[in-house]
Amino acid sequence: MQDLTALELAAWLESAAPEKPVLLDVREPWEFQTCHIDGSLRMPMNTVADKLSDLEAGQPTICICHHGVRSMQVALFLEQHGFTQVSNLTGGVHAWAQQVDSTMPTY
Repeated sequence: MQDLTALELAAWLESAAPEKPVLLDVREPWEFQTCHIDGSLRMPMNTVADKLSDLEAGQPTICICHHGVRSMQVALFLEQHGFTQVSNLTGGVHAWAQQVDSTMPTY
């Protein structure tokens, strides 16, 4: 697992890179409704094990939560299940709101 900052993720998403990552938001539904990074896939942490087959193990996957703790746990879980390109968004959506999108609501 790698750590990825909000600014690094923003640069990746804005780049002309041919393969964009899956933005796996593992927060609860109410958190996702409050704010999320555009294009994120909502999959609450407690559902990841049951929905593992919905994800591709070889595709770059960025795990996202509020501050980066839950997403780190999910990223480690994914690695244990054969995912090879997993990153954790350091600081989560809170860092994204502070560093990339100041219009994003925070909580």
